Amino acid sequence: MPPGQPIVIFRVDASVAMGMGHVMRCIALAQAWQDQNGECLFAAAESTSATEARLRGEKFEFVRVTAPPGTLQDAAQLVQLAVARHACWIVVDGYQFDVEYQRAVKAAGLKLLVIDDTAHVGAYAADLVLDQNAHADESLYQHRGNDTRLLLGSRYVLLRREFNAWREWNREIAPSGRKVLVTIGGSDPDNLTLIAIRALHLLAADQPDATVVVGGSDPYGDQIEAEICNTGGSIRLLKDVINMPELMADADVAISGAGSTCWEMCFLGLPAIVIDVAENQRPIGQELDRRGIAIHLGSSVDITAEKIADQLKTLLASQGRRAAMSERGRNLVDGCGAERVVSAMTAGSLRLRRAQVEDCELLFGWANDPEIRANSFSSEVISWERHREWFGQKIADPNAVLYVVMGPSDGPIGQVRYDIDGVRALVSISLGTGFRGKGYGGMCLSLAVDELFRSTSASLIDAYVKPANESSLRMFLNAGFQRQEDTSFAGQPAVHLILEKNRSS
Repeated sequence: MPPGQPIVIFRVDASVAMGMGHVMRCIALAQAWQDQNGECLFAAAESTSATEARLRGEKFEFVRVTAPPGTLQDAAQLVQLAVARHACWIVVDGYQFDVEYQRAVKAAGLKLLVIDDTAHVGAYAADLVLDQNAHADESLYQHRGNDTRLLLGSRYVLLRREFNAWREWNREIAPSGRKVLVTIGGSDPDNLTLIAIRALHLLAADQPDATVVVGGSDPYGDQIEAEICNTGGSIRLLKDVINMPELMADADVAISGAGSTCWEMCFLGLPAIVIDVAENQRPIGQELDRRGIAIHLGSSVDITAEKIADQLKTLLASQGRRAAMSERGRNLVDGCGAERVVSAMTAGSLRLRRAQVEDCELLFGWANDPEIRANSFSSEVISWERHREWFGQKIADPNAVLYVVMGPSDGPIGQVRYDIDGVRALVSISLGTGFRGKGYGGMCLSLAVDELFRSTSASLIDAYVKPANESSLRMFLNAGFQRQEDTSFAGQPAVHLILEKNRSS
């Protein structure tokens, strides 16, 4: 391993009963870290041969943990591994990694990210807690350390690298749907795939064109294959695929487990019928149903082929309903979540503080920087008297929030300002000369967005950017802001962008 490359260790398990969802979202984050020239190592106490083959295929090192999962002995082995490899971050994904486990990792001086679902772990001592679910809410995470930062909502959805090429793709909604994709999950312990196949047979008169995907850990693979062969239908069976984006793009409707695959379908605008393979998937299915993105059929124990067939027939016949579901899904997940999480990890060396009276001269220098003036909607040089008056007003105004961003060496690198009016906040951001073009803008914005939503009643942020300012436009779009119709601001043409709280309410 080349010296100097930042290493992240992922502590995550997989099994037939547990499935591969935890591993797959960790792979997505690991790929994003890898794309920033980092190295990744996966450590597991429980695994499957298919999981290990997938990790090695991604060029990730794999190490076996010998202690019982989630114990302090497990944590001690992880710490020992991290110290030996000079890891800069530990990522744990699983409900067995409780607060005592987290404290053991933190006590060793390591940076820790916990990936969680709706506060299943219960209490947190980590640096970062990630809950990518659309229903994630800060109120669920009250039992956390003072320095624990939350990454909540669908703007942080972790999608694997193979989905990146599909960000600009647009789905065409067929007048009459025929293509059905069945993808229950990596293991499918309740054999829902078989029930879905029988549902397809009930629609044989309507001639659906179906593709069934089973994972490498599915214990019923032979039975499923026999069922398809015996019926002689037009069903294609694929095992342990690596081209899921293409399969989702080609389908009109999916039958799926209500796990992390849902976010992939949202991203590609694929209407779906979703079923809870595990109890922790229920909130995901319910929320997507509430938003009109998917049809939630409930728990696997209550599912019949007839129930699936009835919903599938109706959905395939309704172009309007599929179009609405597709648009809502794409609006929920933009595919940049993994990069945002990496940015948050990298920004761990940055911190915000409120501007103080003695910062007046510092911000005066930044404000009159030629590049900043050129990109401002008011380009003339600002006098000291005018700036001092303005700064004093902002410091005293309870509806103005002015942050100074402190860098890795604890020196100031830039500022983020909000002017709040009710639930809306207008943002302005600038960096010192030596910190531009190095990714700091996105990190500063991410920190300031989370802090604003955490500490104020603002739930929507407006940004206005000159059309020619491509770097600022890219920064806001990467942060999850949505471009609106072009407008004018301060009497000049402007691009208007909006970010809603969590982008998931």
